[in-house]
Amino acid sequence: MTRFDFLRLLTASAAIPATARRVVAAPGDTRKLVLIAGSPSHPPGMHEFRAGSLLLEKRLAQVPGLTVERHDNDWVPDEATFEDAAAIVIYSDGGRKHPLADKGRQVIMGRQIARGAGLGCMHYGVEVLRDNAGKEFSDWLGGYYEHEWSCNPIWTPSFERFPDHPVANGVKPFGVEDEWYFNMRFRDGFDASGPKQIDGSAFTPILVAKPSDEVRDGPYVHPKGPYEHIQAAKGRDEAMLWTLERPDGGRGFGFTGGHFHRNWQNDEYRKVVMNAICWLAGLKVPRLGVGSSTVTDAEIARNLDPKPPRRG
Repeated sequence: MTRFDFLRLLTASAAIPATARRVVAAPGDTRKLVLIAGSPSHPPGMHEFRAGSLLLEKRLAQVPGLTVERHDNDWVPDEATFEDAAAIVIYSDGGRKHPLADKGRQVIMGRQIARGAGLGCMHYGVEVLRDNAGKEFSDWLGGYYEHEWSCNPIWTPSFERFPDHPVANGVKPFGVEDEWYFNMRFRDGFDASGPKQIDGSAFTPILVAKPSDEVRDGPYVHPKGPYEHIQAAKGRDEAMLWTLERPDGGRGFGFTGGHFHRNWQNDEYRKVVMNAICWLAGLKVPRLGVGSSTVTDAEIARNLDPKPPRRG
C-alpha cells in the first residue's frame, strides 16, 4: 500500500462517525432504525406493509437505546437519513418491484453496508432478481429468494428448537400459518442444518422447520409448481429466518414470513422479529427477548391500506 492509499483510507475512515462504525452498541448508546414500508400490495389483510410497520414501530419505540424512523411507499424522501442509521429494515414487495431493484439505490445501500449498517428484509422483501441484486443480497444477508428456485406455499411450520443466539432469546415454540418461503438461494455452504462460518461470515438459521411432503408437492402461491428440486428435498429442514454477521462485523437478516397481517398478534412471531431488528441495530437483546404489548383485534384492523375487496 502506498502512502497516498493509506492517507486516503485514513481520511475516509475518519469521515464516518465512530458510533456508526461501532457495530455493537456501548452502554448508553442510542441507535437509529430506518424502517421502510412498501406500497399497497395484494388483497386486504395481506402484505399490509405500512400497518405492520406501524405496529412494530409502536413497540420498538419502547426499546431503550433505539429510535425508530419509519417511511412509507418503498423508500425515504431524503437519503441522507441513512447516514446515521445503525439498521435499515425493508418490509415490501420484491422482485422487479423491490426498492433495491434500482441500481442507484443499491449503490446507496452498499455505502451504508460498507460503514457497518445492518440490513434486514422481510417477506417479499427477501426476493430480488438473481442478475440484479442477487450478489449483493448474498453478501449483505447471506441469501435471498430466487424466483422458481425458492418456493412460497402457505403452510404452518412448527418451530420447536432454537439456536443459542440473541435473536432466539426468550422465544418459545410456536407455529403459525403464513406464506413461509423456503429453499432460499443461500451462499454456498449456508443451509438450515446449523450455524456456519465461511470466509469470515457467520450464518445462523433461527427459525427452522421441516416442510411436510404435501407442502413440497404444492401447490405454491405462484407459480403453482411443484418444482422437482423442491420435491427431491423431502425430509430436509428449511430456514425461514436467518442472520448473518459479515466479516467487517456488520449484520443482516432475512425473514420469510409476514404475508398475513393477523400474524403480528402472535407473541412469539412478533418477539423473534423484534429481537432480530434490535440485534441488527447492535443492541443487546434481553435474555427473555424483547417484550411488547399485545396486539388487539382493534389494533390489527387499523391503518390498513386502501385495497379493493377480495373477489368471491
